[in-house]
Amino acid sequence: MKISYNWLQQFLQTDWEAEKTGELLTDLGLEVEGIETVESIKGSLKGVVVGEVITCEKHANADKLKVTTVDLGNGTPVQIVCGAPNVAAGQKVPVATVGTMLYDDKGEGFKIKKGKIRGEESHGMICAEDELGLGQSHDGIMVLDESLVPGTPCSEVFNIETDHVFEIGLTPNRADAMSHYGVARDLRAGLIQQGTSIELISPSVSDFHVDERTHKIDIEVEDKDLAPRYCGITITDVEVKESPEWIQNRLKAIGLTPKNNIVDITNYVLHELGQPLHAFDASKIRGGKVVVKTLEEGTKFTTLDDVERELSSEDIMICDADDNPLCIGGVFGGAKSGVTEHTTSIFLESAYFNPVSVRKTAKRHGLNTDASFRFERGIDVNTTKYALKRAALLIEEYAGGKMSSDILDFYPVKLEDFEVFLSFENAYKLIGQEIPKETIKKILASLDIKINSVTEAGLGLVVPSYRVDVQREADIIEEILRVYGYNNVEFSHKLNTSISFDSDKNVKIENIVADQLTSLGFNETMANSLTKADYIELSDNLNADFNVEMLNPLSNDLKVMRQSLLFSGLESVAYNINRKNNSLKFYEFGKTYHKYESGYQEDKHLTLFVTGNKTQDSWKVATQTSDFFYVKGTVTALLSRLGIDKLKTIPTKSDVFSEGITLSLGKTKLVELGVVKRAILKEFSIKQEVLFADFNWQNILDLVGKKKIKVADLPKFPAVKRDLALLLDNKVEFKEIYNLAFQSERKLLKEVDLFDVYEGDKLPEGKKSYAVSFVLQDENKTLADKQIDKIMQKLQQTFEKNLDAVLR
Repeated sequence: MKISYNWLQQFLQTDWEAEKTGELLTDLGLEVEGIETVESIKGSLKGVVVGEVITCEKHANADKLKVTTVDLGNGTPVQIVCGAPNVAAGQKVPVATVGTMLYDDKGEGFKIKKGKIRGEESHGMICAEDELGLGQSHDGIMVLDESLVPGTPCSEVFNIETDHVFEIGLTPNRADAMSHYGVARDLRAGLIQQGTSIELISPSVSDFHVDERTHKIDIEVEDKDLAPRYCGITITDVEVKESPEWIQNRLKAIGLTPKNNIVDITNYVLHELGQPLHAFDASKIRGGKVVVKTLEEGTKFTTLDDVERELSSEDIMICDADDNPLCIGGVFGGAKSGVTEHTTSIFLESAYFNPVSVRKTAKRHGLNTDASFRFERGIDVNTTKYALKRAALLIEEYAGGKMSSDILDFYPVKLEDFEVFLSFENAYKLIGQEIPKETIKKILASLDIKINSVTEAGLGLVVPSYRVDVQREADIIEEILRVYGYNNVEFSHKLNTSISFDSDKNVKIENIVADQLTSLGFNETMANSLTKADYIELSDNLNADFNVEMLNPLSNDLKVMRQSLLFSGLESVAYNINRKNNSLKFYEFGKTYHKYESGYQEDKHLTLFVTGNKTQDSWKVATQTSDFFYVKGTVTALLSRLGIDKLKTIPTKSDVFSEGITLSLGKTKLVELGVVKRAILKEFSIKQEVLFADFNWQNILDLVGKKKIKVADLPKFPAVKRDLALLLDNKVEFKEIYNLAFQSERKLLKEVDLFDVYEGDKLPEGKKSYAVSFVLQDENKTLADKQIDKIMQKLQQTFEKNLDAVLR
């Protein structure tokens, strides 16, 4: 949430610096994540001064250019070539001097330099409105008031405003601080605790009055539970145009784009007081009545973004007397009832909608608006009518509107303030320190929490309606503590604790593996178990029917539980690569989640991600890129550390790899590893090779400690290892080589392993190189060279015949 410091100072006239104010807001629980300096015009027109055109003559070498001499107030006139048709001697004009930075409408800057234009020197630029960011006109240069003195900075002429904008990480419970007035109210409490007492200035609505009762639009609320309070007023004779500069500056500072005076005023009051408002074109409301109701399931409605939506029977709808939907209450307006440049009368709405209903509607339609953000967290029901008056007065002042009806206020059951009893003893226990009772009372008063009764044991309190999150004694104590200051609570320098022994064998095994990976330069990651449903489409091995879906997802990016750790890991890889951290080694212990017909299932995994170089750049060590062989060595070393060896290598069935293998012990699959497909990496904008290993961690835990030790004689006769480097088509997979090898030699061939894959510019297009090792052994005798050569020649011929392989 963005908060303008200049805006805050309308309510609290403090001279504190922005940095210091940000620190106090953070101490109060409104964490300031950053402070940005914002200018109403980028660059604040630094270097742009008032100039007086002394002479203006036609350029000798260009019909549309003129050569001028301009007095900049420093005693030495300068020559400037200008192409504007309206430039003339005697004018006062804005001049961007040499070295000045000007910015276009996209915020991209260009520097004014000394130069020659068609042979004539030019020392600056006489500017038009759009070149300075003061308007859209480019018909000619700006002509300023004749009374201005040459050399006067244009920042003074145009009252450029510089603001500091706080980016506040607002927690969901702090609905009271979702406005500038709310933040100012909290800041005042903090300042009082700091010994600075400042009056909180509220916008006045005392001038509100009805001009003429000629255009009344009635209100009907069918379900008071959905809209406990609903206010409205009709305003006629409005003129839709640009809003005043000061309102535009306020909205621009917090990242909003001004539209017109009516819409800008409703947005202004929203961010000023925290009360959402909506303006309807009164001529579009049939029957002279607004009805708050629900409509039939599946009713079509087109919203302001020109998207046709199907309504739920639970959505709060604002309709006219003919049941035509005008707006989704508390969420989004309709395309046909909004204010346009042709609007001359409006119906202005201010309401308190049911927070739960608004939240469900916003999630159901995938809409997250400024209005729904506030309604679903709970606004102040007592601000509803006040905010309506505030906006109506601004519309009267800046759109020429007339109040044509009384304010209609549907409020059948008044919502009472909360009553809470605070025990001093409980406060001291929770805080861990005894705070003076008078300090507690002072803090409560600064928070507008009224003291109804005082006893030796505690205080009877009434909490204002805008603090919807303060309903228990513990909440009151938290309020006292955050204003008192967490940093002011004393704590002991002595820490007492008992030694705990973790007897969980599985945790010990994880720690063993984590220690080994860390020593190899890996970093542990922990990704969110919630992920995008679309990731399922990247692998045929995953099934959308097995997704565990969230009933009320926070967003589409957090809609389902992950079925694979690959995609969340690739998000981390992409995040780091985008920040120039290209050499990565990650590991994660995590779970995957599946919904089968038999029920829900969680599977434990350990995953490794490796990309970039094996080691950091150093003059001592030559740069080596991480490859398949490096990852396989890391995996086998981990398994060996856990006492798991004699692994069987078979081609992987996972389609996330362009090349990969599966390591098994007997029929138990332990690890799948390989090179992630480029098509998958492309989805994450990753352009470098990524190697991935996925351990079935539960299978490994089941094996560790349970594996029976078998004692056997050492082979009497040695094994022989031979390698082949094969040039193959890209479409050939390792499993084809694996299967053909064992079909060709069943008796003496013991192992087939892929230890290197190469794809590069030096190979023919559509080709790749496999480095494959073969282990041969005869248990009864030593293999002779002729026998070995015969087997290897047979294997080579088999690969050449069936796979069109070429020996490199």
